[in-house]
Amino acid sequence: MRVIAGSLKGRRLKPPDWEGIRPTSDKLRETLFNILAPRVRGARVLDGYAGTGALGIEAISRGAASAAFVDLDRRAQALVEANLAHCGLTNGCVIIRASVARAIEDFRNASSSFDLILLDPPYDEAAADVVGAAGELLAQDGVLVLEHARRQPAAVFAGRLERTRQVISGDSVLSFYSCLP
Repeated sequence: MRVIAGSLKGRRLKPPDWEGIRPTSDKLRETLFNILAPRVRGARVLDGYAGTGALGIEAISRGAASAAFVDLDRRAQALVEANLAHCGLTNGCVIIRASVARAIEDFRNASSSFDLILLDPPYDEAAADVVGAAGELLAQDGVLVLEHARRQPAAVFAGRLERTRQVISGDSVLSFYSCLP
């Protein structure tokens, strides 16, 4: 697992040493960020279900202004922290030690918004409610991306969001959402 492009290109990230985390493959991450490329520079990013932190770190490497990494698992939090330290990232990065649902509520109460929200929940978790709630944090011209299993279809509408695109890669699907007009 490595950073694909940007200032940290080629930097190896530490993978999890336990079962239960399914990091986004380098190939799928490259596809995702090729699509998001025009939106990344200067973006405020939320990496939900951060796991290794690879999505948020890739965004920072490509010029995002800040990234919030959210994960409930303490092992994942430590892994994100180790990967951030390995990449020399301290400014603009914060690790939120909470469930994604709880973090969304806290961000909503703080009136925070994000330009990019990247959600990669466990494939067996129904994500429609989280997508809808996270949509409340999305800037009006922002994009929310949900990575999910092909066998688990994503909702066309979730809260104030509408699915605008899907990219299929093997068993994984990237569903892109934008705010309804």
